[in-house]
Amino acid sequence: MLNVPPPAFPAPGSQQRAAAGARSKVPLKPGRSLMDWIRLTKSGKDLTGLKGRLIEVTEDELSKHNKKEDCWICIRGFVYNVTPYMEYHPGGEDELMKAAGTDGTDLFDQVHRWVNYESMLKECLVGRMAVKPIAAPKEVSPTVSEDKKQLNGVLPEKKVLASSKDLTPSYDWFQTESLITIVIYTKQKDMNAELVIVDCQDKQLRGEIIIDDHSYLVEVDLDHAVSEDVAVNIAEKVGKVEIILNKKDNIHWKMLGQPLEGHNTFIKRTDRGLFYRKCKLVSKTEVTHDTKLFCLMLPKGTHLCVPTGQHIYLKQIIAGTEVVKPYTPVLPFLPLDFKEPPRQDGVHIYLMIKIYSHGLFTQALDQLQIGGTGFTPMVKLLNFALTEVSCLRTVKLIFFNKTEDDILWRNQLEQLALKDERFEVQFILSQPSKDWVGKQGKISSSLLSEFVKRSRRDSKVFICICGPAPFTEQGVQYLKDLGCSQEEIHAFTA
Repeated sequence: MLNVPPPAFPAPGSQQRAAAGARSKVPLKPGRSLMDWIRLTKSGKDLTGLKGRLIEVTEDELSKHNKKEDCWICIRGFVYNVTPYMEYHPGGEDELMKAAGTDGTDLFDQVHRWVNYESMLKECLVGRMAVKPIAAPKEVSPTVSEDKKQLNGVLPEKKVLASSKDLTPSYDWFQTESLITIVIYTKQKDMNAELVIVDCQDKQLRGEIIIDDHSYLVEVDLDHAVSEDVAVNIAEKVGKVEIILNKKDNIHWKMLGQPLEGHNTFIKRTDRGLFYRKCKLVSKTEVTHDTKLFCLMLPKGTHLCVPTGQHIYLKQIIAGTEVVKPYTPVLPFLPLDFKEPPRQDGVHIYLMIKIYSHGLFTQALDQLQIGGTGFTPMVKLLNFALTEVSCLRTVKLIFFNKTEDDILWRNQLEQLALKDERFEVQFILSQPSKDWVGKQGKISSSLLSEFVKRSRRDSKVFICICGPAPFTEQGVQYLKDLGCSQEEIHAFTA
């Protein structure tokens, strides 16, 4: 279990685009950290100077507040008094002053569109920008052309003449007894997996195609339930993308589903809102004294391959405030043979992050508990048992996973078993492939009974169990059913 809201991923962002609007951080005065700002926003102090009132701000009024000691900025139609935030801004006062007394939306998007300013500046909200008066329409000639005649009292929709070669993507779908296939015609050559992002959770399908600086989206609330297994096929040369879903029930669908807000739109990527995914932290490995390699697992039903040189965003809720940071994924190890490019498994994201002693975000990230297999506590325990316990006879590791791809450190564990005759490892899969020859199934009394055996009735045993809460609770009960006492069982719990 994660002890804070888990990190989540939006679609990858362009590292080049981020660099184009990059600004260097400036040293902040003592007592001006992000945590200090969060404390100030929760102190009840009036940060707007309006004693809690919200006002409508005209352009003329906004322009008057353009000094460091009196600085208002408009972002997406909302006006904030950023004067109290000046000394807390990592980019320095000069960066904020570039938008003083003006609409700073474009500047904000260039530098850090990913920041949740609504959460960071919610106590600084002055009000909304006043709506500009709309000029009265010119008098219409009594003679109305044929294409302006009303149909049932409504003007017909304006027609847009298509160009000789319309490059706007389109989609279609078809079904078999057990499958739903959504076909997206991108009308682009050289389409590849890094340009296709698919998410399918809780009956909601989101398929995004990246085409240069534009984004095409298929987003629907599916008519019926589908399984978590999603397949993506790409005909690279013709630019056709297939998203294949497995029906949970073999029934005929009358429609694909209800379109959601962004469905069937083709817009600039900068205008597309960020989309986050809940991920699990499955391992955390020390690289140096202050740097760690984090392995995060994408949710089932997600297809996401982050292109080289691009980044993702992590989001955490810290002290009630949403904090977002960009990070560039890395390889899980440095390959010794560079003849073939390393391939992503499409399941895990690796991030190498330096943990700063006063860094609010990285400290919170470092404190995240492993939310995957429960294997991490066993690593140090194995090392301790095999090196420190002199009277030890045998150590058995029973490692439950869904698939072979989920097994962490498989090679190392198998090598350890060959090296040390006291150590034995058994992998058990609940969703094995047809080629798997090992044990399979979920944790049960019968499975455990094969491995939890005493050499003599008076033999001393100590059994540690770790994993998701239901797994751990079931395991403890099965062990008791097999005759293990409470003193012989230790369950790792969050």
